[in-house]
Amino acid sequence: MANAQDRLTPVEQVMRRRRRWRWAILLILAAALIYWFVFQKDWVIAYQGDIEHFKYGTIGSEGANGLPTQVLQALPVLYADRLGPDGLRRFGFLYEDGQDLPVGFSRRVVDGVERAWLNCSVCHVGTYRLPGEADQHWIYGAPANNLRLHDFILFLIDIGRDPGFTADRLIAAINSDEVPGSLNVLERVVYRKVAYPRIKSALADLGGQLAFVERQAPWGPGRVDTFNPYKALQFHFPMGPEDISDVALNGSSDYPSLWMQRPREGMNLHWDGNNTSVQERNLSAALGAGVTPVTVDRASIARIEHWMRELKPPAFPAPHAIDADLGARGAVVYAAYCAGCHGMGGPNGYDYSTDRFPALGQVDPLEVIGTDPGRWASYTPDFAAAQNTLYAGYPWRFSHFRKTGGYANQPLDGIWARAPYLHNGSVPTLRDLLEPAAARPAIWYRGSDELDLVRVGYRFDAAAPGPLFRYDTSVPGNGNGGHEGRAYGTDLSAADKDALVEFMKTL
Repeated sequence: MANAQDRLTPVEQVMRRRRRWRWAILLILAAALIYWFVFQKDWVIAYQGDIEHFKYGTIGSEGANGLPTQVLQALPVLYADRLGPDGLRRFGFLYEDGQDLPVGFSRRVVDGVERAWLNCSVCHVGTYRLPGEADQHWIYGAPANNLRLHDFILFLIDIGRDPGFTADRLIAAINSDEVPGSLNVLERVVYRKVAYPRIKSALADLGGQLAFVERQAPWGPGRVDTFNPYKALQFHFPMGPEDISDVALNGSSDYPSLWMQRPREGMNLHWDGNNTSVQERNLSAALGAGVTPVTVDRASIARIEHWMRELKPPAFPAPHAIDADLGARGAVVYAAYCAGCHGMGGPNGYDYSTDRFPALGQVDPLEVIGTDPGRWASYTPDFAAAQNTLYAGYPWRFSHFRKTGGYANQPLDGIWARAPYLHNGSVPTLRDLLEPAAARPAIWYRGSDELDLVRVGYRFDAAAPGPLFRYDTSVPGNGNGGHEGRAYGTDLSAADKDALVEFMKTL
């Protein structure tokens, strides 16, 4: 009996073959499109408002260094014995109601998997509480006074070494009720055979590259070692005891504020003034958050840069606590002792003019300023040369980084929201900064965000509310000396010092 093929005419047989080829080509094209959309194209969440973009928008860190979002969310379940009920809040990360990741973590779909990692706001959202109040207020662009990044890094290193961090336990934590979503049968296989081995290997590598951080003095909340991890991760500098001194090893410093970047263009930026380009400073900071020259999202960072250019410093939140007459007296003292290096505030706003204040944004030699040398020593000429090779082949290649001889004079706009003081956050209040080093607190407590409305800073006594960190100024990198003597106002009368602090509330 003849089959169907035999009953087709030659023309019909040709047409059938052509239809099969067309379907095969369409299927191949569809598969290629699916592969491109899922595995080649990154997907991000776009935010309409600048503040939302600052809090949750990508800067490009997720692809190279991010963890799958579900893994990040599962860590508090997997390590509940270590993190307790606070979860990732234990590291000072801030959460908003309705959000399943902290502020400062952005999402990006890479290779078909949603990953999350750090953006600018993780280091630049500060908080405060007024005395006697429970409500916490956020300040966008302020130093992240709660963030315990050193503890978070050590936690990740420990996970990479933990024999209890297994595929089975990770999958069980992801599928727990505390983590949004769950893994289906196929996804469990992928996690067991592909995702988990990669995560375990990446965390083990991190522990190898950053092993030196275990030799450092604890950073504490609100502080970061900006450049030593950068040296190891970006350039693989040797960081053993024979390669770096104890002074250079302990270069932790406070996070800076981000507001009013337009008038800062051309000033010596970073604590040691190692760059005069706001754009280069920002791209360098992005590398510190996990971006690479390949994954950097320039458009997203440019949007944040534009927002920061005119972001106003926050006003002192307790105007009733400002004595106007005392502040007027303090303005005279400030003009005589502070304005030349730091600019001047007034009823028309802050004056950032480097023509009127020629030392503003300039570097004071270390032997003059006399503050702790750790942060300065951690930034070396070899590292500056290495930084200037970054982004080679692009118009934004680095070219401004260099080693300086000290620390830079910064504008004091919004200074009340930038406590503690000096580059390493070694002095708890402005009033304490006006005393000679020998009279400043030698041991005190960081970690509370309750404001001291008189001395200006955060409460630093052992009974202050909040998870406290004992700050010892005798520890390497924690020195509270310098910025003292007649030129710095520490010889003023107590009345003039009080007046000066009162005026600085208004900056």
